[in-house]
Amino acid sequence: MSANRIKLYKCESKKIEDLRECMKLKGSCLINVFKINDIYIVGVYKGEISKYDILIKYRQKENERWSRIRTPKHIHWVVDVLIKMQINPEQGKNFIDFLLGIWEVIEPIMSEEARLLRTSYNYILDKYAEELSKYKELSKHGEYSIKFLLFLADLLMTQEKTNRADAYMFKRLLEALKKEESLYQIVSIATHTGR
Repeated sequence: MSANRIKLYKCESKKIEDLRECMKLKGSCLINVFKINDIYIVGVYKGEISKYDILIKYRQKENERWSRIRTPKHIHWVVDVLIKMQINPEQGKNFIDFLLGIWEVIEPIMSEEARLLRTSYNYILDKYAEELSKYKELSKHGEYSIKFLLFLADLLMTQEKTNRADAYMFKRLLEALKKEESLYQIVSIATHTGR
């Protein structure tokens, strides 16, 4: 059996040790790994920017094959949200308002125990169970499921606030979406190029 075939099987598995093997990155310490909707595998690693930094990576199933390990970018996240907002403006805006509420209460990670807990699948799933149901209609449009977008948003906000207490980039991105700023403005924020 080829190495690619073994890797594909391990990614298909629900076993945590197989998923950990599937998301192994040379030189990186994997903290948590979980599967979302059998389409995404998310790995959370120890980062290097701050003491409790997290690094987020994922794989996506495409045409019955798993992608390479990728780093989620704000631009990919925002393009998908823009598509959802174009098709269902009311629910899209409500989703953005919900995320802005999360931004206001999310706290930086301040210990190893908190890093392990706050990056776990069950912690995030339990925290947003109601919203996953409320916004599931949005999953019908765009590339990403609402579950994947919500998990990434929580992890990206946590990462940003953990690394800088005065961070605001993700909040600016959400505010730009809410105000329906120009595509240029939104893309500039998402790609960190400023205004």
